[in-house]
Amino acid sequence: MKHILAIFALLLFVGCNQEPKTEYVVDCNGKGDFTSVQACLDALPSKSPVWRTVTIKEGVYREKVSIDYYKDKLTLIGEGDVKIVWDDHAGIELEDGYKMTTYDCWTMTVLADEVHLINLTIENDSGRKGQGVALETQGDRIIIENCRLLGNQDTFFTKDYVARVYVKDSYIEGTTDFIFGASTTVFDNCQIHCKQNSYITAASTAERTIYGYIFRNCRISVGEGVTAMYLGRPWKSTGRTVWIECYMPEEIVPAGWHNWGAKDREERCFYAEYKSYGPGARPDQRVKWSHQLTEEQVAKEYTLEKIFALKVGSEQYRYKWDGTFNKEN
Repeated sequence: MKHILAIFALLLFVGCNQEPKTEYVVDCNGKGDFTSVQACLDALPSKSPVWRTVTIKEGVYREKVSIDYYKDKLTLIGEGDVKIVWDDHAGIELEDGYKMTTYDCWTMTVLADEVHLINLTIENDSGRKGQGVALETQGDRIIIENCRLLGNQDTFFTKDYVARVYVKDSYIEGTTDFIFGASTTVFDNCQIHCKQNSYITAASTAERTIYGYIFRNCRISVGEGVTAMYLGRPWKSTGRTVWIECYMPEEIVPAGWHNWGAKDREERCFYAEYKSYGPGARPDQRVKWSHQLTEEQVAKEYTLEKIFALKVGSEQYRYKWDGTFNKEN
């Protein structure tokens, strides 16, 4: 009996002192730990004290993917050409009679904080049947790098009001309001591709939020047949969107911005540009209620450190930007 107890104690000791698993592989061809992204996410321990990396091998993953609230400190990185795709859209009637809305029709939703998405294509391929979200983010301190977000209406939904998202070196396409929501989001060196005459952004920035959408050194492109695109319109009356040193094609309408048919939103929203260039950059023809920023304003107010200085929760949950989101001492 003493020997059995000793062995049990040893196994317990080894188990308690074993380093947690931090590397996972998803391969749709069966050569990894899992064959589907969601199966891997479901198996991850919740509230990990350390970062985990999920490497997704090349292939097409037709599945609806949810990163749960408790699966934070997580990097999903594609190896080769990785596409995650689904086809939900608003208006689909489910078995219980409920009709799917913009809030349900995502291909991937990120509920957790501290998630990095790298080298992934995330697509909603439902076509032009109404709202069809490719990527929805709700967590705070989300980084999206070298990704492709593909869809039509409502491609990218930055949903949460108290959240920060950083998008770098990525491609986002759509038709109407295809970048929309409330989060403080910076787009650096991204291509924004317009597929029909409509609106690029629909910010719903909260009144208490200093920053909404900030595009820096981005390039707007248009598809065949596109002749008139607006830079944005306020989904909520206090929406905020700024374009800094971005390329504007001829197809950007001279007015630049739209008030969504509500005159009172002109006084409450904040729409601005700084050194837009290209044939669609017409600062003297923009709507009178928009703004042209000065060099001093941009240098002082639109650094990543300043934009992402939002304090979340109590003192011990403060984060700063220094190339990523790191906890302050």
